[in-house]
Amino acid sequence: MSTRGDLTGVRVVAVEQAVAAPLCSRHLGDLGADVIKVERPGGGDFARGYDEAVHGEATHFVWLNRGKRSVVLDLKDEAGRQALRGLLAQADVLVCNLAPGAMERIVPDAELSALNPRLIRCYLSGYGDTGPYADRKAYDALVQGEAGTISATGTPEAPAKPGVSLADLAGGTYALAAILAALYAREQTGVGKRLDIALFDVLLEWMSPLLLAELHGGSAPPPAGLRHASIAPTARTAPRTARTC
Repeated sequence: MSTRGDLTGVRVVAVEQAVAAPLCSRHLGDLGADVIKVERPGGGDFARGYDEAVHGEATHFVWLNRGKRSVVLDLKDEAGRQALRGLLAQADVLVCNLAPGAMERIVPDAELSALNPRLIRCYLSGYGDTGPYADRKAYDALVQGEAGTISATGTPEAPAKPGVSLADLAGGTYALAAILAALYAREQTGVGKRLDIALFDVLLEWMSPLLLAELHGGSAPPPAGLRHASIAPTARTAPRTARTC
């Protein structure tokens, strides 16, 4: 069996932090891409500080950053921005989840497109690059609340947030799919493209069954704990009394 990854030869520059973009770029690395992670001076990716459970390193950071190379660049400084331009001039993919507008101030997207026409630029944000919320920062629990996953989880008496960062994980997964499609399209056109992934849009798409039930059935099923509105068995059941034969 060959150990060569399907994305061997693809270079990814990841200007990233936390979960959504690192998950995407880690999957690209798992597929064979060379991933260069750009971190800020004075601490790097703030996910490094979540905990110290894995031999002094954070669980999320270890999980999401295996196999990557890391470089520290001060992107507030012109020398750091020039170094980033140099990396991107030779890259196939940019993955970025900085705060809205931050990357545009560092290196405008139009400049990136001119610098490297083959570059695929994937930006992850809470609400996308257009619309009334485009400039707003977001975090996972906020997006989950707005998209409805919290209200659909738990029970009517006790809403609950899923135990993992659902919006971040969904966004990173959809970004991965979009990048893979863009790499395939580039084989036909020779040109990269801009991709914008909104965590809210992605999570709202996952809520489609409840939205359709509300629109066409009159009401969405209420949160039901471990039970399911239409599928069995999913509920917790009492164990049967043990017996010996």
